[in-house]
Amino acid sequence: MSDQTDPCAIVELLLTAQIYNQSERLAEGDLPVEVRKHYWDSGKRGVKRPICVRIDDVRAIYGINGVKQEINRLPFIEFEEFGAELRLTVFDLAKDWFLKEAGSIDRIRKNPVLASFYEAEGAGAGADVSYEEAARAVQPKERDREYLASLAAEIAKSSDDVDLLTLVHLVAPEDVRQRMDELVLTPDQEAKIEKIVQAIKHRDYLREIGLCEIGKMLFIGMPGTGKTSTARALSEKLSIPLVEVKLSMITSQYLGETSKNVDKVFELAKKLNPCILFIDEFDFIAKTRMSDENAALKRTVNTLLKAIDEISLIDDGVLLIGATNHPNLLDRAVWRRFDEIVDFPPPDCEMRRKILDIVLLKVKGDFDTDELARVTDRFTGSDLRMVVREAVLHSLVRNQMFVTQPDLLAAADDFSSRVGLMMKEYTQE
Repeated sequence: MSDQTDPCAIVELLLTAQIYNQSERLAEGDLPVEVRKHYWDSGKRGVKRPICVRIDDVRAIYGINGVKQEINRLPFIEFEEFGAELRLTVFDLAKDWFLKEAGSIDRIRKNPVLASFYEAEGAGAGADVSYEEAARAVQPKERDREYLASLAAEIAKSSDDVDLLTLVHLVAPEDVRQRMDELVLTPDQEAKIEKIVQAIKHRDYLREIGLCEIGKMLFIGMPGTGKTSTARALSEKLSIPLVEVKLSMITSQYLGETSKNVDKVFELAKKLNPCILFIDEFDFIAKTRMSDENAALKRTVNTLLKAIDEISLIDDGVLLIGATNHPNLLDRAVWRRFDEIVDFPPPDCEMRRKILDIVLLKVKGDFDTDELARVTDRFTGSDLRMVVREAVLHSLVRNQMFVTQPDLLAAADDFSSRVGLMMKEYTQE
């Protein structure tokens, strides 16, 4: 926390609060992210009016102290000792002062609440700003973990089944560590992902022309090739939550309960829309049906197939992504339900080099990723990250805050036997 004050930040918050309080046309998504997250009310699933500004709010949002001393130099702000609340005494003086301060235009262009006000003021206000541009500059509320948490709490409160949320792992877009541009994908993967991005962007058009059977993707490939990372990165790129579930986790020892759990997960995804429903271990119950299969397992598979049929990206706002390490185990009926099959093969030499360049970007040392890529044939992206991790940890044991090429080569050599064993088991499936 800084002892330096920022008078513009204080005035911006007060102006934002007053304008937001007085305009019903403005919504939570129009507030700057840090303000929206601070005032978010989980019970209301939004930011309720009126917003009150207190010294603790300024400290929490901007991380600054010395607020009382600073406002003493601003004649249009009063401090109410009871409740420690800050208020604007002369709004016109405050909005004119703010507009004249250095850097204020940049602040307004990132604040849809202020942009809407100053744009409405017209040319006489001296602010060349646009509400539409400011709104595009602010990340949507669906990215926030606060939004997802409040939505989940509302669902848990209204649901007859209190265990509904225990079946899944919810991920807010802002909590995704790897962005799409930080992944190394094949041209085919990039093309298919871009296709679905455009479909989501033009949902209304697709609904209008009656093209609703779209938005069901199946990711296939050996472990560690980026299936889960890609699903999460897509969540971040689209700014929609990820509902992540492993079929093994929703499968009860009593197969009759498994069918109910499948229905519950799909029901939850529809309530959380727009979202991505990512189902890992898709082969766990969607296996090739055998003649001696029992009736309970058949019901489970049929329940899954029916749920896939009845969920829609266009109508329900749910992008379904299934993932499997063993595509050969999938029932033919399952394959037919996906409009996009995305293959995740082990990275080739050039892809391995790019992955290593990304993983080692912040690591100090003298190393050659070209050579390392050549000696790590058939390593997955996950394997390469493990190699770097081991090299870094071994260096720390020697009290070194950098890695060398021998460190990385030794880590790769230690890991290669494990990779060879895994590949042998995988190809025998």
